[in-house]
Amino acid sequence: MQAIQKVRHRQADVDGLSVFFREAGRPDLPTVLLLHGFPSSSHTFRAVMPTLADVAHVIAPDLPGFGMSSSPTIDHYDYTFGNLAQTIEDLLDQLAVDRFFVYLHDFGAPVGYHLATRSPARIRGLIVQSGNAHDDGLGEQWDSARAYWADPTEDNRAALPDWLNFAGIRDQYLAGLPENLRTLYAPEAWHLDWARMSRPGNIDAQFALFTDYANHVARFDEIADYHRTHQPPALVLWGRHDPYFDVDEVLAYHRALERMDAHVYDSGHFLLETHAAECAELMRAFVLDNA
Repeated sequence: MQAIQKVRHRQADVDGLSVFFREAGRPDLPTVLLLHGFPSSSHTFRAVMPTLADVAHVIAPDLPGFGMSSSPTIDHYDYTFGNLAQTIEDLLDQLAVDRFFVYLHDFGAPVGYHLATRSPARIRGLIVQSGNAHDDGLGEQWDSARAYWADPTEDNRAALPDWLNFAGIRDQYLAGLPENLRTLYAPEAWHLDWARMSRPGNIDAQFALFTDYANHVARFDEIADYHRTHQPPALVLWGRHDPYFDVDEVLAYHRALERMDAHVYDSGHFLLETHAAECAELMRAFVLDNA
């Protein structure tokens, strides 16, 4: 029987920012870095950390601008994924973490891939959950974003979906789901996300990150070279109803990586809200197999 591991809740001063993170497990175990996406926080990982901490040292930070971490305005912090990655890298250095597995979800994917391509030897393996790194996953729902990135006019901005509001945050969890699955999602998740996003200046910060996502897409060839050259072992987890990243992305990872295991569930973009137990066991086995 697995021992129940307690999760610790901590703050660190990183380059003048207060970075909140959840931590569990012994530091002498292999580290798993859990990177959340938009619009969430380390709260996403609350249900998987106790199981995973039985075999790993688990760190789940809130990225700057999210959750309980500092949310400086765009006048005081340059919201790019490269800068978010630097903040996380500096946090890992504070915690004396050298090598680690990295969980890539949504906006966490460009952060994690900056870490991986800067220092490939530090990456023990990838756990990918709706984290896009190929054109395959970016279907026609991204057409208006591509148009804006190519030509950021007021007209192209007006054509973007209206997602930086409470309804848009709720849709991150519920969009695309049949009714029998919608009732499985606890509403406090999107209420918490919106409460943190409502901080002064945070909407502008989130739009700045959306704009910088174009630079992540432009790095797909560099990421492909990282996959091809270093062949990190990978566990890919997906919700088949995810309306943002097409399930075709799973096959793109399969073509790119020699050591890859994939699992697709009857769920949405926030898979851990419905399948935390199943995913935690898979993650636990993945760490044991590749430590």
